[in-house]
Amino acid sequence: MNAAQTTLIFSTQDGRMLSCKRWFISIMVFNFNALILLLFGLGFLGCFQAQNPTLAMETPSKVHVSEINEQNELVNWLDKMSVKYARYKLSYPKDGIIHAKGTAAAGKNLVRVNIIEINRKVNPSLEIKPQTGSSYLNSRVKIKTIASKNNAIAAINGGYFKPQTGVPLGALMIDNELLTGPIYKRAAIGFNSDGTYSVGKTDIKFYLQNKKINIKVDNINQPRMLSTYTLLYNDRWGAKSPPPPKYGLNVVIQNGMVKGMFHEAVPISKGDMVISAPSAIAKSLLGQKKLSLKIEYPKAFEKSEHIVSGGPFLIKDGEIYIDTNEEKLSAIGGRNPRTMIGYTKNNDLIMVTVDGREKHSVGMSLYEGAQFMKKLGCENAINLDGGSSSVMYINGVVTNLPPETGGIPIAGAITVVQKQITATGKENTDEM
Repeated sequence: MNAAQTTLIFSTQDGRMLSCKRWFISIMVFNFNALILLLFGLGFLGCFQAQNPTLAMETPSKVHVSEINEQNELVNWLDKMSVKYARYKLSYPKDGIIHAKGTAAAGKNLVRVNIIEINRKVNPSLEIKPQTGSSYLNSRVKIKTIASKNNAIAAINGGYFKPQTGVPLGALMIDNELLTGPIYKRAAIGFNSDGTYSVGKTDIKFYLQNKKINIKVDNINQPRMLSTYTLLYNDRWGAKSPPPPKYGLNVVIQNGMVKGMFHEAVPISKGDMVISAPSAIAKSLLGQKKLSLKIEYPKAFEKSEHIVSGGPFLIKDGEIYIDTNEEKLSAIGGRNPRTMIGYTKNNDLIMVTVDGREKHSVGMSLYEGAQFMKKLGCENAINLDGGSSSVMYINGVVTNLPPETGGIPIAGAITVVQKQITATGKENTDEM
């Protein structure tokens, strides 16, 4: 303490008393001001909660702990991802989504890859689901159109399709509605109601039935492969059915009742079914009522809300498994552009595109693709449509380099959107 301080505080007894009083008063004033601020803050919080009844009903400590847990999980996950993808250029389109871009080995070559990894534990509002190009299946549009229409953060191309029309070739289900049936029971990925994923063969069975009859239907909304097949078409196929097979008939079913039989293509009204079948099967439907379609799913897809067929398998239960011959996909075995999808033991979803058919990026074979997906930690993975269809979109930009700028028109895509919780507690897709 210097001389000035000694003179001010300790020179006399009165000086000491005066200094003590000043100290006491200053403390009281400080505490009073703090008290006023505290009361003001509590009052403001009360007003805010009164105007936001949903928030007012929640326990502050519970919300706080939940937010801390989510943030901790996010930080831990990002730490792991930064190590896993250390050699890639990284971006973070949204909480719970990481995009890694770089090169990977394919034999003695390097190829360009784009990887999206998604953790819905970190961000439960993320939703992954397939989307078609339009309300009709026989259409093709570019991925940017599909993604923009659905407010998607990210997207990749989906399964195979008929180039001339855009009709998906293989099983496709969106929001529990099966739009197309399987071809050769090829491998598919399911997006399940509990937030998990599953893969399996699309051994889906169909029956047109009532109490009197039970007719096996060979497929739904698929091009005819054999004249002996019984096929079902609905208004998602298009405005008009295909013609019936030779010596066959198209049977129009409306509200479960047979409304007519025709030797040519027929218009399909909303809610109608058209059974395209050999004459004997078609005529067995005469006079039938209360007809309905029964669908039986294999165990892998019993909980699925969405299904996207591709093929072949790449990883099955942690091991490389490629069943090209069984799925009749031997023609796609060489090095090509690839789109692949799989998931880890921790339920992270991984989507990959590989550029190919050029000098600086030759593409991957199915085996090289399987090796790569296993290296990324996939417990199960399948191949999707590839070649010129392989395309990845993130926040308005196509991030890979497909042969055609922006990618060719495709039948559909697998999109990632973020839902928002409304004031009523319902979930809406985030309109970005």
